Amino acid sequence: MSFTGQSIISANQFSPASLKDIFERADRITKRVQQEGVLPTLNDKVMATLFYEPSTRTRLSFESAMQRLGGRVVSTSSAKQYSSVIKGETLSDTIRTIQQYSDVIVLRHTDKGAATEASTVAQIPIINAGDGDGEHPTQALLDMYTILKESGRHEGLKIAMIGDLKYGRTVHSLSQLLTLYDNSFYFVSPPELTIPAWVKEKITCPYQETQNLLEILPEVDVLYVTRIQKERFESEAEYERYRGVYKITPEVMEKAKSTMVLMHPLPRIDEISPAIDTDPRAAYFRQVKNGMLIRMTMLSLVFGRNL
Repeated sequence: MSFTGQSIISANQFSPASLKDIFERADRITKRVQQEGVLPTLNDKVMATLFYEPSTRTRLSFESAMQRLGGRVVSTSSAKQYSSVIKGETLSDTIRTIQQYSDVIVLRHTDKGAATEASTVAQIPIINAGDGDGEHPTQALLDMYTILKESGRHEGLKIAMIGDLKYGRTVHSLSQLLTLYDNSFYFVSPPELTIPAWVKEKITCPYQETQNLLEILPEVDVLYVTRIQKERFESEAEYERYRGVYKITPEVMEKAKSTMVLMHPLPRIDEISPAIDTDPRAAYFRQVKNGMLIRMTMLSLVFGRNL
């Protein structure tokens, strides 16, 4: 599939063939960035980052990716407070306005389905940088790339996803990509935060739901940890009920395979002990760097530029 001129909204847009192409391109980009620093690939393009929710890694990695490709960036990091949204402007009108100034819009929004809505009115590509408790497709791509780099394969893996699986959009998208291959899942969460039915409907691989991490940990090849999504809860008290329910400590890691890959989309709160940061199995900061490389890849693909 060609992504030229296309919006990137959901993980279901990708196939094993397209993933192979994306990751091969990311490898080439990695080498070129190491050699050249900044590439001239998109020096005639402007990207707008429109974020209604706070972000560190996603926004900055997209902006860094665009600048590494020679492009320009216009940005608002708190659109609810510092744009005409505060005056009551609709998302559709905001998109129609911003497309006059840019060639692609990277959108993060509080509402599930917002990226789809934006793509229906936009005349330029929309890239979904997270829509509420819906999806986060470019995070899933960088997670898949990290798994490939760390474990050497995408197939035959036992993947445990742990934490807030109800609201954790990174899990929603990553599950859809991993189910394209012959893998199996453990979904580890409190009963109230289980993975949504709409995600499970898309999973064709075997999976097991459990509350007990230690019971399944010795079998796990990839442990994907997520934080409890504080911003999705109606009250502080409700959030505190679940905060810290799972903690990955050195003692927990002793029960894991020596080859297990430990991942986290970040930010972490208290679900992974900093004492684990020097463990060679801890891949989450390497995961961060892969984010810029994958987003460079997707921007080049959206504009139909070869690298």
